[in-house]
Amino acid sequence: MKKYCLLLILFLCLAKTGDAQESNPNYDAALAEKLGGDDYGMKGYMLVILKTGSNTSTDSLKRDSCFRGHLANIMRLAKENKLVVAGPLGKNDSNYRGIFILNVGTKSDAEALLATDPAITEGYLAFDMYKWYGSAALPEYLKADDKIWKNKP
Repeated sequence: MKKYCLLLILFLCLAKTGDAQESNPNYDAALAEKLGGDDYGMKGYMLVILKTGSNTSTDSLKRDSCFRGHLANIMRLAKENKLVVAGPLGKNDSNYRGIFILNVGTKSDAEALLATDPAITEGYLAFDMYKWYGSAALPEYLKADDKIWKNKP
């Protein structure tokens, strides 16, 4: 019985240690709140995978205008802190063209932002969208990003 009690005490101690969460000595509650982070420093975003759309028009002036508007829209959304990641993908068999990570938590909010992109509204680009859970600090990289490009895209 004594052996059984010792094993039970050891098991309970190990189980309690496994439940313990390590506290972050660098935790900044004000920053976490400002960025919308949960207890793990994470939050919800919308991941958008851009792909080739159904518009196969050969009107190069219209197409060029839509893609200039696409880039201007990217810059505007980034400035408004609604778009935290954007970039093209390399050539691939799935016709994926690029990604966005939108700083919104709902599909309807993301769709409203995508509706402001002329390359999407004119059908040159289409998209797939997914909820994504990532670091709430992701938007903070934009402060450094604006200081490292030499030539405007």
